[in-house]
Amino acid sequence: MAKFIYRMQSILDIKVKLEEQARMEFATAKMRLNEEEEKLSNLVSRREAYVLEGRKLQESGLNVLEIMENRTAIENMKELIARQEVCVRQAEVLADEAAERLTQAMQESKTHTRLKERAFEEFLQEENKREAKEVDELTSYTYGQRMKK
Repeated sequence: MAKFIYRMQSILDIKVKLEEQARMEFATAKMRLNEEEEKLSNLVSRREAYVLEGRKLQESGLNVLEIMENRTAIENMKELIARQEVCVRQAEVLADEAAERLTQAMQESKTHTRLKERAFEEFLQEENKREAKEVDELTSYTYGQRMKK
């Protein structure tokens, strides 16, 4: 039996490598998004702690300096949270773009894999036809030799 050689194997190999690269980029983007979301969550928790502390300060007495410092801390946290929300949105955009590239790379890789499978099926069909022809020729030759005897 002849050996199957896919003439576009190099293209398929490149597509598979591009898909792997896209997977790695997507994983990196997703990790960054998770980190940014965790930072945001920590900032929100800190702001909530400042708010609770501010309530306790107002209930316990009228230490104006501490209350003002607390309000300043809360405002600073609001600013940090707003900046972090921007970072999260940017990370989401990057993750979405990486996911789109991964989807595209997977489709291209799968397409070339299907083409290879079809080429292999055609190769098998041609090989079966060739073998059938050889068997027919051998049978005809053997039958012809018997008839001569």
